[in-house]
Amino acid sequence: MSVTTRALRIDVDGGALDADLALPLEPRGIVLFAHGSGSSRRSPRNLYVASRLHLDRFGTLLFDLLTPREQLLDDRTRELRFDVLLLAARLRAATGTLASDRSLPPWRGYFGASTGAAAALIAAATDRAVGAIVSRGGRPDLAGDALESVRAPTLLIVGGDDTVVLDLNERALRRLECVKELAVVPGATHLFEEPGALDDVCDHATAWFDRHCPDGQRALRQTVRSRR
Repeated sequence: MSVTTRALRIDVDGGALDADLALPLEPRGIVLFAHGSGSSRRSPRNLYVASRLHLDRFGTLLFDLLTPREQLLDDRTRELRFDVLLLAARLRAATGTLASDRSLPPWRGYFGASTGAAAALIAAATDRAVGAIVSRGGRPDLAGDALESVRAPTLLIVGGDDTVVLDLNERALRRLECVKELAVVPGATHLFEEPGALDDVCDHATAWFDRHCPDGQRALRQTVRSRR
């Protein structure tokens, strides 16, 4: 699979976020990744999931949720990593940056891990253009009252042995009023480090995005015609 990658800068209050946009040939849409606390755009798990999505012709945007300066603030950095409202705003900024490039397919999906899943749900609650959301070992409970406003089809993936997070996801699932599913990976813990566990995550995520994404090239042609 041929994939073209280019670096982007996403302007936000107080600086800019580093990002990597990867596009296979004829991408159907683009999935934006919101990593968990303590991670970055170079998360090996998210990179692996992204590589699997490329095989199904999904482009991906992996980006840092904090600016380089914010990552050096010690105690303040930890506080920012758990500020899900700030992280959601950063995800909206990244989505807006992609929207400004009319050469890109218009369909967008969100893939969130840990606190990044809450940020994805909060961001999608006010953006009806988001086509689908996948949460990996996420904390959707941190999205609070935003859960009821999410309209994008949402898949929550949790390890079967990650019992505390599984309970939180089951409670969040009941609050969601969109198309929704909970996928439990048997025997997996929070980081899906067990043999085959992350592949199961990829299978679930790819199938979910595939189900809810129209053909990207057709959607792009329709968007171009509507702008004429």
